[in-house]
Amino acid sequence: MPMHLPLRDRARTLSSAELAGIPWLSTLDGADQRFATDALRVATAKAGDILCRIGRPVTWWFGVIDGLLKMSNDSAGGAPITFTGVPPGAWFGEGTLLKREAYRYNIEALRRSTVVGLPVETFHVLLGRSIPFNRFVLNQLNERLGQFIAAREIDRLNDPDSRVARSLAALFHPVLYPGVGELLRITQQELAYLVGLSRQRTNEALHTLQNQSLIRIEYGGVRVLDLDGLRMCVAAKAAGEDEF
Repeated sequence: MPMHLPLRDRARTLSSAELAGIPWLSTLDGADQRFATDALRVATAKAGDILCRIGRPVTWWFGVIDGLLKMSNDSAGGAPITFTGVPPGAWFGEGTLLKREAYRYNIEALRRSTVVGLPVETFHVLLGRSIPFNRFVLNQLNERLGQFIAAREIDRLNDPDSRVARSLAALFHPVLYPGVGELLRITQQELAYLVGLSRQRTNEALHTLQNQSLIRIEYGGVRVLDLDGLRMCVAAKAAGEDEF
């Protein structure tokens, strides 16, 4: 499929392997699984493609099969703010879909990414008749609320190491981002974009965390060795403790 076409024109039906990677699909009963499968579409976004744009009406519930996206307010005016990264396994935007409002953020592909979408009307039909689907969406909202509260606490600190630690801990969230596993495929430049630091300062923070045996920097990514320890470091900083 030519990459110069709009993203919706690159969309296709999903393969069996892609369907198997959707965490909520297997929880539905047979009829609802078929209903959702018929509506799902997948496309490959190139770096720089905008999936959601501030002020545009919501049309899809999106998930990430492979790649990396970022959520930001870049074009809203003023200083750009990156809210979070969106790695493999993530589904996002359910709050906007529930309210049927315009997007208040941009979603941009940081690299070539495989993205799946469920139409907004299909989303609401499933919400109206499927208890397992409701449970998944409710759990998503609950986990995301906790994640953004923690992010707000850490953003009040002017400590670069804390910001990198928080971003990594968030990107390894096992519920919101089940496709990541233990190895996040991300470049230091991509992580620097998400954290809002220079590549050099991000590199220094990563080595600080590696020296504490919390992560291991590998070719093409970062492996978390102690996720609980990484989160505790973040909590310690947020509480004003001296040690990181």
